[in-house]
Amino acid sequence: MEGSMDSSRLRAILLAIVAIGALGLLLELSLLDHRDSATQWIPFFVLAFILVATAIVWRRPSPNTLRLFQAAMVAGLVAGVLGVILHYRGNVEFETERDSTLHGPRLVWEALRGATPSLAPGALVQLALVGFAFAYRHPSMRAKNRTNGDDR
Repeated sequence: MEGSMDSSRLRAILLAIVAIGALGLLLELSLLDHRDSATQWIPFFVLAFILVATAIVWRRPSPNTLRLFQAAMVAGLVAGVLGVILHYRGNVEFETERDSTLHGPRLVWEALRGATPSLAPGALVQLALVGFAFAYRHPSMRAKNRTNGDDR
């Protein structure tokens, strides 16, 4: 019984990390005025989706709400990877305009260290991975599987 209590506490902590992380990233993006183009709005929508899904699964964990939550985590993962790519490409473009002789490892280094933080969107990837850890073998999913005759 103690093991399930520890698991329950761990899940609550993971879900809280997702909620706090999403709120923090939304605040950070707002403070950075990250809304100059349509693509810069993507993380706002994804983070809002994550917050809504987190609130729903916290209030009522069920197979359907867990699937919604997992979909939000997939969106976070995709948006984070896309963000890293977009930030990096923007920095490459800026650095090559500034110095057309840059290429190879030196260009990669300068692009990674550029004005737009190339790896910052990775925070969204981390948040999604924490969310996947929360949903992994969630008891609500196992309960549904047992009622369908699948006792995993």
